[in-house]
Amino acid sequence: MDLLESALNPRSVAVIGASENIHKIGGRPILYMGRHGYQGKIYPINPTRDEIQGHKSYASLSALPEVPDLALIVVGGDKTVAAVEECAERGVKSAVIIASGFGETGPEGKELEQRMLAKARASGMRLYGPNTQGLANFGTGAIAGFSTMFIEVPPQDGPVAVVSQSGGMSSMIYGLLRGRGIGVRHVHATGNEADVTVGEMALAVAHDPDVKLLLLYLESISKPEILAQAAEYARSRDLPIVAVKAGRTAGGQRAASSHTGSLANEDRTVDAFFQHHGIWRVRDPHEQARAAQAYLKGWRPEGKRLVVISNSGASCVMGADAADDEKLPMAELAQSTQDALAAKLPGFATTQNPIDITAALLSNSGLFGDVLPEVAKDPAADLFFINIPVAGAGYDVERFARDAAAFEKAAGKPVAVAAWQDSVASAFRTHGIATFPNEGDAIGVLAQVANHTALMRRPRVAAPAPMQVELPPSEGQFLNEAQSLELLGRHGVPVVPMQLCQTANEARSAWERISAGGSRVVMKACSRDIPHKSEYGLVALNVPSADEAGALFDRFWSKMDELQAARDGVIVAAMCKGRHEFMVGAHVDPVFGPVVVVGDGGKYTEALNDCVVLMPPFSTEEVQSALRSLRIAPLFDGVRGEPPMDISALSELAVAVAHFAVSAKDQIASLDLNPVLVGSVGEGAMVVDALVERR
Repeated sequence: MDLLESALNPRSVAVIGASENIHKIGGRPILYMGRHGYQGKIYPINPTRDEIQGHKSYASLSALPEVPDLALIVVGGDKTVAAVEECAERGVKSAVIIASGFGETGPEGKELEQRMLAKARASGMRLYGPNTQGLANFGTGAIAGFSTMFIEVPPQDGPVAVVSQSGGMSSMIYGLLRGRGIGVRHVHATGNEADVTVGEMALAVAHDPDVKLLLLYLESISKPEILAQAAEYARSRDLPIVAVKAGRTAGGQRAASSHTGSLANEDRTVDAFFQHHGIWRVRDPHEQARAAQAYLKGWRPEGKRLVVISNSGASCVMGADAADDEKLPMAELAQSTQDALAAKLPGFATTQNPIDITAALLSNSGLFGDVLPEVAKDPAADLFFINIPVAGAGYDVERFARDAAAFEKAAGKPVAVAAWQDSVASAFRTHGIATFPNEGDAIGVLAQVANHTALMRRPRVAAPAPMQVELPPSEGQFLNEAQSLELLGRHGVPVVPMQLCQTANEARSAWERISAGGSRVVMKACSRDIPHKSEYGLVALNVPSADEAGALFDRFWSKMDELQAARDGVIVAAMCKGRHEFMVGAHVDPVFGPVVVVGDGGKYTEALNDCVVLMPPFSTEEVQSALRSLRIAPLFDGVRGEPPMDISALSELAVAVAHFAVSAKDQIASLDLNPVLVGSVGEGAMVVDALVERR
């Protein structure tokens, strides 16, 4: 892969539709490249002018003295298509298409877009856009874009790369970062992504060794395998990726589809994809910019235990509340640490965490300098938060900031400050301390960096070798329950002992065999046409005798006939015990491939919607961690004297389902295992009902 070198570092750029006016789309790129040190050749193309912005102008692409590496196409309508075709015929390596009116407008625009793409692919040319604000590399000065933000907020090369589908969002993220004094090297917008996607651009800029933080904005993910490759490479060089994926809601997904002309992705599946690949997801560009300084400091905390320090008792309490909101545990300081603090603080100060150094700070500006080194020695502390709700006249704020900076350097651990007064905050910022207006923002960033570090360092699970899966013949889209259970059981998923019966005598014999093993017996009609049997009275629990089993068979057989449903048989099964009903499902997403869903089960599954989505391959530990996010998680460890549930067995079952789903992905569309009965620890987990949908 050339890593899109012809676009990121072209030796020459042609601007088709170039303008003398720097406030027109065809004028901006020439201005920007001149301002920001582009060393290659610039070829304006405009048949009506001999010179544009000090550069010789040419009437056409064919009139150029060489074939440019990159062409920026800023003409509209049919001229865009003609320009793409001419670039392809001349051997241009990359073309950026600014014009809109293509895939985002509907089928006709999409067809036109595909025509351009076919021409480009035939010649090996790469396309960026259409409907894009362009590309900008401030490391090389190659700026094939027109963003007004580059005038409003002067560029500065730096360690951050921004890759976005939306041109507006790429500029906004750039502006927010520059407003915080952070330099930005790459600002690339991919638009409709007829060819090059955010994932491919992310992979390219991840190979820039000077990039220390990669920020993405996406509205759809069309080639997840490339984005996964980018994430894998980024992890290998400890490069954090923080993403905004718009379209979290149904309304947002509709808007995203109309904006880019792409299919929106189901949001929980996107979450699972990001989690699986170590990408941290935030809600908006403001959150991306808020945490940028923390990432650029190189913070990679070993744990999540927080120490809160303030000169206000109330602020200590609020800091502890914010920590709880972010699920950061408060560090338990060693007695030796508390003793050392007591020797330096007033007798009425608090030496336990959170540490209240009190208003004595007004009369003794050295308290921070006294306290911080002692806390830094405590091995229980991973993260530090300093909250200064009030300071100013009479306080030596400069000394506070200087002591905090020295502490951060000595401790080598994350330190965040909350100070809402501008005069106080600016002192800390001047010394390079990550400073925020409130405790929520400060502790939120500490939590993000700690959690993202853990996610990036999480051991990768090797995908097991696929199994040979052969589905039984079936007339319909769905396997019946017996076929589904038998298929899963053959491939490592624990399923209830059962027998599919075709006669009343077979039902009697099955009852005798199952009950002889000490199990109670359940009977269910089996029809691929009736997925919810209990609604029709086609399930019987605690079948008391073989004769009753025979009678129930006849009753169920007649009822299926009455419902004009396929009569596949009647299931006689062991009636399993369990503490709670869970569900495990899987489906083959058209974009991401197999995904697994685990959560609260039973007949209220859809109504309560308490589940998590996981991207295979994953470990049992990952399943257990994900399950702890469910609303029902407090039940897992037992309440009111109950023993803990066998969540380990449920996790192993989910891993087995994932292995089956990946192995059968070309044959199945979905799996629905509900209920999955989970007992107390040591009693295991068992699938008692299943439905397999063919692809």
